[in-house]
Amino acid sequence: MQGPDLRKEGPAFDLAIALALLAIDEQIDRLALQNIIALGELALDGTLRGVNGILPMVLGARGAGFTKLIVPQQNADEAALVDGIELYAVDSLQTAVSVLLGNGGPFRRYTKAPDLRPADDVVHGDLADVRGQLGAKRALEIAAAGGHNLLFVGPPGCGKTMLARRLPSILPPMTIGEALDVTKIYSVAGLLRAHDGVVNARPFRFPHHTISQTALVGGGALAKPGEILLAHHGVLFLDELPEFSRSAIEVMRQPLEEGAVTIARAAGTFTYPARFQLVASMNPCPCGYRGMRNAECRCDDAAVAKYVAKLSGPLLDRIDIQIAIARVPFDDMVRRDGAERSATIRERVMAARTLQQQRFAGSSIAANADIPANAMKTYCPLDDAALQLLAAASAKRQFSARALDRITRVARTIADLACSDAIHAEHVAEAIQYRSLERLDGRAA
Repeated sequence: MQGPDLRKEGPAFDLAIALALLAIDEQIDRLALQNIIALGELALDGTLRGVNGILPMVLGARGAGFTKLIVPQQNADEAALVDGIELYAVDSLQTAVSVLLGNGGPFRRYTKAPDLRPADDVVHGDLADVRGQLGAKRALEIAAAGGHNLLFVGPPGCGKTMLARRLPSILPPMTIGEALDVTKIYSVAGLLRAHDGVVNARPFRFPHHTISQTALVGGGALAKPGEILLAHHGVLFLDELPEFSRSAIEVMRQPLEEGAVTIARAAGTFTYPARFQLVASMNPCPCGYRGMRNAECRCDDAAVAKYVAKLSGPLLDRIDIQIAIARVPFDDMVRRDGAERSATIRERVMAARTLQQQRFAGSSIAANADIPANAMKTYCPLDDAALQLLAAASAKRQFSARALDRITRVARTIADLACSDAIHAEHVAEAIQYRSLERLDGRAA
């Protein structure tokens, strides 16, 4: 399926080459090779081994009009996800020849794709495990409901990482289309374990701040997916955001805006989907204790400004919700009653997403965070009181036009959670509160 001008890489074509040589030697009929694709790595003893990237190759074969496919047993569950193709899972070259000759043998034949259902179980912990932090949990709920990017600002030990890890537990389950998209990426990256079949839980990627730009976005000679791509339809969590290299941080601007990553190499240009939700955390200052009553901060205003300035304005403009959180008081930490569970919050999130699906039906908009600037008036109508409040806040804090759009999108999500068609003043007031980083260093959005 690769053009003759592209150099073939990897062992995926071993079986195809071996069968072609057998046909040239007239050991098998050449006509038997018509309209069939063979994939897999051959060992020296003739056994067939699994290869990476089977799912996108099978989809490509079906799109090119092929109706039969031979794959290794290790890749059978993954390849069987594609409907409309006759699939044979074999374990050796001898068994592949038996398939071509129409003989019976120890191979498994698939003629219909198995049922594919997203995972329902939560694997990322429950928000009920997090004591206190009601404001942060509310911000997480809004981020999940509208697909907004989120930044936690707070001292060490206040629960920023615990909160971020539990965002997938309140996100809606992946659709079948989303699950297949993610599975293709993980297949190309070689991260599908044997018999996984499909990635049906939303990804949560947590790279260390020492990660390189190439490892974050993807690249190398074969343009392998990086952390941004592996977070497709899921969450990318960047802990201690200012500690990441400036080049690694800035490379996220394009995928955050366009939902895709383009990697250019001498062999060609590769475009991967990258629609992920960014969650980041940072300290309020280099030492981490600015604003705390029971800890002395060693940072002056200049040090704080320099620390925050590591994050560029264009990147911060793409983070809708910025919330400052504090350490949990002792009484809240030892309390054992009534913390709201993720399942309850998830129901509200899914109800808000349902409203958005109805609102954006027939368009390419997936969630409130994706509303383009030229459609704000259509999808985000403000009543008179909300408009006056936004105007007063803008005059006081000198919000930019882009920041005003971000605030309005968040207010739209807050209104959806309240099952309100119109955006009222209380929705705008809450959305304005989620601009903590601007107050941290005194600059406007």
